[in-house]
Amino acid sequence: MKYMKKNNFSMAFLCLENPQLGMMTPFIKRSRNNHYKLQFSEYALYLLIFLIFFTIPAESAKILIPLDDEQTDHLRAYGLAYYVLQKEAINVDWLLNYRCGSFMTDDLPTIRDRARELGVKIELIDDGAAAKIFSIIEDENMEHVILEKAPKIAVYTPDFTEPWDDAVTLVLEYAKVPFEKFYDPEVLSGGLAKFDWIHLHHEDFSGQFGKFYGSFRFADWYRKQVTQSQLDAQKFGFSKVSQLKLAVSRSIRKFVMDGGFLFAMCSACDSLDVALAANGTDIIAPEIDGDPIDPLYESKLDFSQTFAFQNFKLITDPNIYEFSDIDVSNNYVGDPGTFKLFEFSAKVDPIPTMLTQNHRNVIDGFYGQTTAFRKSLIKPSITILAENNDGMSVKYLRGDLGKGAFAFYGGHDPADVSHIVGEGPTQLELHKNSPGYRLILNNILFPAAKKKERKT
Repeated sequence: MKYMKKNNFSMAFLCLENPQLGMMTPFIKRSRNNHYKLQFSEYALYLLIFLIFFTIPAESAKILIPLDDEQTDHLRAYGLAYYVLQKEAINVDWLLNYRCGSFMTDDLPTIRDRARELGVKIELIDDGAAAKIFSIIEDENMEHVILEKAPKIAVYTPDFTEPWDDAVTLVLEYAKVPFEKFYDPEVLSGGLAKFDWIHLHHEDFSGQFGKFYGSFRFADWYRKQVTQSQLDAQKFGFSKVSQLKLAVSRSIRKFVMDGGFLFAMCSACDSLDVALAANGTDIIAPEIDGDPIDPLYESKLDFSQTFAFQNFKLITDPNIYEFSDIDVSNNYVGDPGTFKLFEFSAKVDPIPTMLTQNHRNVIDGFYGQTTAFRKSLIKPSITILAENNDGMSVKYLRGDLGKGAFAFYGGHDPADVSHIVGEGPTQLELHKNSPGYRLILNNILFPAAKKKERKT
């Protein structure tokens, strides 16, 4: 397109080069009565399209979902990222260590609408701004990981009501992340294979009914759970609940070995390893299962079968609310302290970097039946993600097993220091920027990450 003069008139005529005629075709020409008018042709249409394209402001190229202190709802920001993967079926860039682990994706009106519904802050940026972000990431201890597909999520939970809530269920529901529920029947029938990510919470896989005998053996809810568990064991052909739970524990281990991802909190972390180490040896007091403990049980523990812990000592007294010396706890008394997230090299160790993305690196502690893990009992192959300020315990860890991976997180409820049996559920509307809860959500997106070759 060019400007040119015609017949000494001082007015410039807007013209477009005609490649077929080898000439300039004017779009505005002078008529006999000295009025100017448009000369319509196919070239006029081209010009109109050109003007519309270059004069109407272009939409932004990308949506940035910040995860620093600018974010209005950190928890639902993860729900927005999951929505993009699941409903829009487009990739999400996880910008590790950039503004506390922000997300970026293509700009679509539906994504803007969803962000508005969830109350999540987004920033609209153009291609130049996106390129600048990637340049910063390339030069600093940052990395971008491509999330490709929404993982299929499931939570291990019974169909009967328990007198406590589950932090993961609460945060998934609050963040609007869809998930399924499963329990022992689904596990034993091979149903785990359809999931990418499973969660275990305040569970007892050793078959000791949560070690609640000392405090709640006369409570109606406890008696009902014992009866229901015994009936379930009989239905599946087991003479004891501990045998049923061992079969479930082995299936969960196989799920990870085959490539699944496991996330566990509170008593599920150590009771799972206790069950796997016992491996069928009777470690349960007669008050619980009706027959004596194997006197040689200590020598029969097989730590090669466990996920994260080794060389631990069992606590078999039914009146003590503890499975083993794995847990470092003071029974919900006093100040739970804080725990500190480790910083990793994003380009060398993207997996632990993903799992520790946060807008705080020091987080308030919280109790659980299993509050934290004794450092001296953790296998050397495990990566420690966060330590407590007591110098002897670990709050958060991860490891690989077979083709899969797992993460254990101590404590029961990140927004409730001492959540106890019978207490009502946490209202996450009051904790939408919780750094403790945010660690849970890092884990649900981990299976969506496109695998990258390590740089070392």
